[in-house]
Amino acid sequence: MKPTLVEYEAPGWGVGEVWLDDRGRVFHSELPRPKRTSPGTAPGHVLAGRLRRWFDGEPDDFADVRLVLPAGFHGACARALRKVTRGEVVTYGELAALAGRPRAARSAGTFCARCDLAPFLPVHRVVSANGIGSWGTQGVDYKRRLLELEGVTL
Repeated sequence: MKPTLVEYEAPGWGVGEVWLDDRGRVFHSELPRPKRTSPGTAPGHVLAGRLRRWFDGEPDDFADVRLVLPAGFHGACARALRKVTRGEVVTYGELAALAGRPRAARSAGTFCARCDLAPFLPVHRVVSANGIGSWGTQGVDYKRRLLELEGVTL
């Protein structure tokens, strides 16, 4: 079966992508970036509308969106992270503890850095014990904007 690409434009953010498998589960997501081309594939998909509204500040926990989750400790991090609600943050160490390995803060950080299911898995809600932490190639300002959507200022 062929995967489905859902592209969406989030004004002020850019164009994002979500990939669905043949069972309708999200297996990959790219957050909006300003330099991407405009949407062309499945832009009217219900998920595209929900994501546009979320990036506009409308609350949505995406709890009903089915995901292809990793196995092992990273899967445990994913399941724990889905329970961290809008407006809350946890540290990498707290996420590790929630996932059953309280001494694995670095592994939780690796999970967040490699996670390609945001915002369905809200890795932006995981912060350093000393501040906001990092945010890959999009930078800390992007993470700060995501947190500000939820009323969190760091």
